[in-house]
Amino acid sequence: MKRRLPALSLLASTLLLAGGLLAASSAAAHNFHMGLADIRYNARSGNTEIVHTYTAHDLATLLTDLYGRNLDLGQPDSEAAIRKYVERQFYLEDAGGRRLPLEWLGVKADADSVTIYQEIAGRKLAPATRIHNTVLIDFQPAQKNTVNVQTDGPVQTLIFDQQHVQLEVR
Repeated sequence: MKRRLPALSLLASTLLLAGGLLAASSAAAHNFHMGLADIRYNARSGNTEIVHTYTAHDLATLLTDLYGRNLDLGQPDSEAAIRKYVERQFYLEDAGGRRLPLEWLGVKADADSVTIYQEIAGRKLAPATRIHNTVLIDFQPAQKNTVNVQTDGPVQTLIFDQQHVQLEVR
């Protein structure tokens, strides 16, 4: 299956910064655990694009714990494990509580970080959309996930942790 990774020029600088922060966090004593996701509406495509970045070490450790074997995050066979986990831990719901259809586009992994690409075809997020994000929070109690959302107007920043696993877009 050929994967289609989106051209996300609006997110490029954010991802470079996130990758640098994640690399710095893994190079140090790894005293904090963080993830970053950007959710943006792309007016050209009409799709809502979602890009997650997590520390490779944390995700690899979690998957080893879940599956009882080491997974090389850079290998194609690890993508199914990553996808199964992320789709269970990260989803969006409309105001009526129905899950929005997230399309999996692919994964890029290196020694420092794992970047995951998803989108919602033909839809802009509406106010009152709920985001559920427990990626790595279920495994690492100190995990904090920042989600930046931009549909119309300024960017909304939501912070997910053990006390806040589901938050609403304003």
